[in-house]
Amino acid sequence: MRHRFVLVGLVGALALVAGACGGGGGGKDKAASSGSKEMVGLFRVDAGQCTAGVTSGTYFRMIQPGGKPGAGPYISNADSPCADKTYSLMFPGTAGGLMSGKFQAQASPPFDAGGNGVTDTIVKPTPFFAVKYANATNEDDPQTKAKTKPPTIVNQDGKLSGDLSAFAAAWNNQHFNQGSPKPNGEKPGLTAGPDGTYDPATKKYTLEWSSQIVGGPFNNFTGVWHFEGKFEPTA
Repeated sequence: MRHRFVLVGLVGALALVAGACGGGGGGKDKAASSGSKEMVGLFRVDAGQCTAGVTSGTYFRMIQPGGKPGAGPYISNADSPCADKTYSLMFPGTAGGLMSGKFQAQASPPFDAGGNGVTDTIVKPTPFFAVKYANATNEDDPQTKAKTKPPTIVNQDGKLSGDLSAFAAAWNNQHFNQGSPKPNGEKPGLTAGPDGTYDPATKKYTLEWSSQIVGGPFNNFTGVWHFEGKFEPTA
């Protein structure tokens, strides 16, 4: 009988230990799920729109030298359909949006006879003062000739950050790195982000960054990029 009580007690103790380990494992999984996680897939972009003075979707703005984010002064784009012409609306390209974890390189050649950017993978070429700019992510940055990293977006409890050093704009036969950070890892002037939000329930995200142009005819102007839509993870 004494041996029976010892055996029962041992089984009960093992059950308690197993239960504690199971609880601890669940806590670890929860902590991991609430931690930092790289998002690999397609950041599908919603078309830009301006309704009743409120701009939503995906768009671009450009801050003049000496300006500040949120305050400007911003350049007015004569081709913008918005009442506030400092907003240049953007529309999904053939891929539907921005891929993370891989490059979406510019077309070859990147310009047509009129100097318009022709790459239409991420977004459609956008009119900007009668000439269209196009966007791409390139392993070799067309402006600086430096190596870049594939776009990387990290989710930390619904807050997004990352590396968009490969993001570039092609306009009027000229190339402009519009990444953050720059290919050398620095963030000159008003270069900041990317920052954003992500809702895992709806898959909706917002992503914004700014990139100050270094060199060329737009030296010290700053591009502000706002992407929003739904995230589609790579299967």
